[in-house]
Amino acid sequence: MLSFSESADRRKSRNYNQSCLITNGRECSSAPRNASRNSGGIFDIAGKQERLTALDVRTSEPAFWDDRDAAQDVVKETKSLKTWLDPFDALDARLTTAVELDEMLRESPDPEMLADLDSELDAFDEAISAFELRSLLRGEDDFRDAQVEIAAGAGGTEAQDWAEMLMRMYTRWAERRGFSVAILDRSEGEEAGIKGAVLEISGDHAYGFLKPEAGVHRLVRISPFDSNARRHTSFASIFVYPVVNEEINIEIKEDDLRIDVYRASGAGGQHVNKTSSAVRITHMPTGLVTASQQERSQYKNKATAMKMLKNKLYQAEVARREAEKAKVDASKTSVSFGNQTRSYVFQPYTMVNDHRTELKIPDVQKVMDGGIDPFIEAYLKMQAEQGQK
Repeated sequence: MLSFSESADRRKSRNYNQSCLITNGRECSSAPRNASRNSGGIFDIAGKQERLTALDVRTSEPAFWDDRDAAQDVVKETKSLKTWLDPFDALDARLTTAVELDEMLRESPDPEMLADLDSELDAFDEAISAFELRSLLRGEDDFRDAQVEIAAGAGGTEAQDWAEMLMRMYTRWAERRGFSVAILDRSEGEEAGIKGAVLEISGDHAYGFLKPEAGVHRLVRISPFDSNARRHTSFASIFVYPVVNEEINIEIKEDDLRIDVYRASGAGGQHVNKTSSAVRITHMPTGLVTASQQERSQYKNKATAMKMLKNKLYQAEVARREAEKAKVDASKTSVSFGNQTRSYVFQPYTMVNDHRTELKIPDVQKVMDGGIDPFIEAYLKMQAEQGQK
């Protein structure tokens, strides 16, 4: 067990290192207390604060809303800056409190308070790591909510069960982060699982975190649907779109749409099967299709399907404008052998292997319970090293 002096020295080193990190990369020759937003660094907190101040001045001008489009751009940028500055303020305040408590304990040692301080520093380490990771989310739409589309691929019933397992994985991941999840559409499998589903995951930078998940996910296991207990390989695809807010102007002409209504399938009682409440919308110029059957109201399902279509059209427009980025539809490779981005092996051994970053995690159950953050972090860091967004 550490003596008080040894523990204090360790805390001093940790506070010092955390201060250097939060001031972000400058030569740390000052005391830990000198960590402040004026230090700048790779997060460029000072620059962001200066920009926010300038935007606040603009919003106070009498003619601010005369140009509505320009005003909405300012509001959007203001919100984005605050998603950086507010968490930084919270970290800065926690660090200041920890340093003050540390100084007090040096003068008046208290074992119980010392244990509390060490626990706080452990939690602060995790918060700093999360803030660092978020600094990698620099894409134009990374701050948005995410629309996650899951589709079963080659493998029949086994693939449909796999698609439902992935839906649960992303739901658990979102819940662990405190994000909300709404099922926009779900198509039940013929025997088990799902043919496909669309989730809307809402939370801070949900799209930025989830976009690395796009690709083909491969499952290897002894199938519970095989009476001979043979090992099967099946596939499911994941596509991720940013959720478009109303300030984004995506024009959709009624003449370009084909709207079909049909009876919903799956759980829901007799009402689901007796009324044509489900809606499928096809955008004729692009061939994009969206569908919703979760609501009993045809009107609500149509509104949901239109929102999903708007998200897809926006993403397609982003891909068109930014030719250097891979287009979303071009990434939709065959959902079968040789195209997987990540493999999940349950038998004869357990391993989850991301083929892009070569990160391997042997605890497959932990991953399936939503523990995908290491894969997301590895991919974002790889992109940052390659100079991509």
